[in-house]
Amino acid sequence: MQQVSDKETKIILELAEKALKLKGDFVELGCYKGDTSLLLQRLLHQNGEDRQLWLYDSFEGLPERTKEDASVAGDGFKKGELDVTKKEVVLKFKKAGLPVPKIKKAFFEDLTPEDLPEKIAFAFLDGDLYTSIKTSLNLVLPRLTKNAILLVHDYNNPQLPGVAKAVDEHFWQKQEVYETLALLHNKC
Repeated sequence: MQQVSDKETKIILELAEKALKLKGDFVELGCYKGDTSLLLQRLLHQNGEDRQLWLYDSFEGLPERTKEDASVAGDGFKKGELDVTKKEVVLKFKKAGLPVPKIKKAFFEDLTPEDLPEKIAFAFLDGDLYTSIKTSLNLVLPRLTKNAILLVHDYNNPQLPGVAKAVDEHFWQKQEVYETLALLHNKC
């Protein structure tokens, strides 16, 4: 099953390319099989970048849904769904002849700010559920460099309503302004 559409992939890569002009590393919270990660690493590698790509995933599938994630359309997103092993992701990079990024196996709620790079130029958040996105935002936003690019996948996806709820709550409550915030819905 394709988690990120071809159109979304194109947008991700276009914005990632813009982030090459900025200071800071690239992060992806929720890498699943590493398909998007591989493309980001290839972009960094082809441009001779010495900065790091950091990947975060539980490698145990989705965590438990909360009431904020309730959706008849999203009943298929159960705890443990979308699991893949860290070894599979590492092997994908090795087969492609690309450097293996820094990979942290953990549920997002178990991460601390020290687990992330000090400066982030590009962040792709693909946590699928309310708590995962809320936690990701809290971890990533304080470390974004000036003009950094933040993408949140599945915003306004009727199957995953918790994503939009987490984003909306964060930005309405904190009333922060970010220059580049892209919200991707997999029906792009």
